[in-house]
Amino acid sequence: MHKLRVADIDLLIKYKYDTMLKQAKFYESEFEKPMLTIDIPDEMLEQWHKESPHLTIDDIEYVYTGASFYEALLHFNGFMLHSSGVVKDGYAYLFSADPGTGKSTHTALWQKHFGSDDAKIINDDKPAIRLVEDKLWVYGTPWSGKTDRNINMKVPLGAIVFLERSENNWVKRIEPKEAIPLIMQQTIRPAEKDRMIMLLDMLDRVLTSVNLYRLGCNISEEAAEVSYNGIRVEE
Repeated sequence: MHKLRVADIDLLIKYKYDTMLKQAKFYESEFEKPMLTIDIPDEMLEQWHKESPHLTIDDIEYVYTGASFYEALLHFNGFMLHSSGVVKDGYAYLFSADPGTGKSTHTALWQKHFGSDDAKIINDDKPAIRLVEDKLWVYGTPWSGKTDRNINMKVPLGAIVFLERSENNWVKRIEPKEAIPLIMQQTIRPAEKDRMIMLLDMLDRVLTSVNLYRLGCNISEEAAEVSYNGIRVEE
């Protein structure tokens, strides 16, 4: 079992394969009593591997340890948003969309345009959002999809942006009612009634207190400038 601190949660977790060993090393911690324990039996991993033979056992461990963490996150006033998160000027901006739309491409444009020291990828696929002491924070986690682009840090949530491809670059502010179906498509939807209530309570808090946008963009560097100017938090 390994001791990690992820999203300010002391986590005791079992893993042994290369991907988790590599991804988790920057989250290693020391504590006496865990707040959460994840222990997936080897037999269960083997069974999932048989059901999904196109994935390696390494992949299976990585995917299901992450799924277990994000399911438990609801009990800590948090949830996962399938998105690529970029940090600039002390805020995290989350770009969410269906796979293949270009989330990672867009945040990479931010790094190209502003520089990787000024625009950091906090998590390229599954950042965690938590409400802590009445403030919404974005956290990096070891689970960042097909890339290793994640940072063990927490940053205030600046905006959630729903991205779509467009020949021209544009940004539009949207209301929570328009964002509800978009965000529900990009997070874990628990089957249990009590946990679904937890999720809906969190989404209500997020959608009514954070700026929400739709972004149409191409793959030009101008897209990063238009995006940043349209969504940045004004101090």
